[in-house]
Amino acid sequence: MKDLSDIGLVGLAVMGENLVLNMASKGFTVTAFNRSYSKVEKFLNGRAKGESIRGAKDISELVASLSTPRKIMLMVKAGQPVDDFIDKLIPHLDAGDIIIDGGNTHFPDSNRRTAYLAKKGLHYIGTGVSGGEEGALKGPSIMPGGAHAAWPHVKDIFQSISAKVADEHGELTVPCCDWVGDDGAGHFVKMIHNGIEYGDMQLICEAYHILHDIVGLDADEIGDVFAAWSKTELDSYLVDISVDIFRYKDTDGAPLIDKILDTAGQKGTGKWTGVTALELGVPLTLIAESVFARCISAQKEARVHASSILNGPTVPEFTGDKTQFIEALRQALLMAKMISYAQGYDLMTQAAKEYNWQLNYGGIALMWRGGCIIRSAFLDNIKTAYDNNPELSNLLLDPYFSNTVINAQSGLRQVIGNATISGIPVPCLSAALTYFDSFRTARLPANLLQAQRDYFGAHTYERLDGPRGEFHHTNWTGRGGETASTTYDV
Repeated sequence: MKDLSDIGLVGLAVMGENLVLNMASKGFTVTAFNRSYSKVEKFLNGRAKGESIRGAKDISELVASLSTPRKIMLMVKAGQPVDDFIDKLIPHLDAGDIIIDGGNTHFPDSNRRTAYLAKKGLHYIGTGVSGGEEGALKGPSIMPGGAHAAWPHVKDIFQSISAKVADEHGELTVPCCDWVGDDGAGHFVKMIHNGIEYGDMQLICEAYHILHDIVGLDADEIGDVFAAWSKTELDSYLVDISVDIFRYKDTDGAPLIDKILDTAGQKGTGKWTGVTALELGVPLTLIAESVFARCISAQKEARVHASSILNGPTVPEFTGDKTQFIEALRQALLMAKMISYAQGYDLMTQAAKEYNWQLNYGGIALMWRGGCIIRSAFLDNIKTAYDNNPELSNLLLDPYFSNTVINAQSGLRQVIGNATISGIPVPCLSAALTYFDSFRTARLPANLLQAQRDYFGAHTYERLDGPRGEFHHTNWTGRGGETASTTYDV
């Protein structure tokens, strides 16, 4: 073991422990610290025994054990606990030392902390880490942003422990980690990742609901369908783990999935994504619906009560061609997933303009290609799309994606029609189709909406036969004045 550690890590919960073990396995010496030293001792005498890992009893011992510039990674609960620990560290650090926040932090906090630590001569890196317990141990997707001057000092560690994807020769050498951008860019991209994750999971749940209630398949049969889908463009981590879930049996031999309470939890990153989209005026409809789907699932008692009062249609016995319908559902899921990614990338594009970030959109797809929860086959196509056209305004306008969604739309329309007739809720599939139809429509009925706004609030309107930016007001009733409201957009 080296005399001084390469990096220190604070917080020995599941992700923290596994990241420490990952770093040690790649040849780095790590100092582990936890608020309770008994947890450090248990770790050192257990999973970390014999590894290049040392423990620290207090902050001064942690800092003293590190080579310069000192690098300390925080894996603690997001929010105030991060600020509290940063303030405890500051008196022990020297100029140029680096604090890394690897939790699910809201990106405005990373914006603030980058500036706060810069004033004290210290560097802050807000780092998104995705991959769960297994990813942390074997190779996660890592999305660092913040003080760029700190990147050369952590690059080797981060890229060594990250997941790897194939290079042009098929060798797994390309790290799913690169510098994202200034301030909170790393945590912002992780937030978008999590928003897409919300959408992906809800879309899979809607497909499951349709296969179970409309087609009449049991858990094992649904697992077989998902296993077949995993060999197509739908190949992804979430589809793969769904196969395992559908096939898993409880102690009595029955599918465990059928015994799990239908209430979903959430930790806030999906909500942050939706709120940010509203603030920046981006139609992130699918991801927003996925958040609301979790909200209504949590209202279990209310739904049970409502089910005894509010009657809907009886799901008819399926009499069609199951093979054809399941293929239509596959196409629907593929198209909706692509629209979810397109909306996520649209939000990243607008945020880059708002916060003056230089985001590498193809590089982000590469970072998501391995290790993370939303890793999927067509991320390669996203990378290719942005490599071919870095100024691509919307992912759906790339030839591969435009051709795919155009060809898949009949499947999505069929599936939504069947679900609607059967009374099966499909909020995200419906949001995908509505977005597609809105985005491809050259003239929407917003002309009436703007006329209404001008009628009751003198908010003005533009004319088709005039230049953009020229605003008009009409005295619709003859009783109003000619004064118009100030024109502005929230």
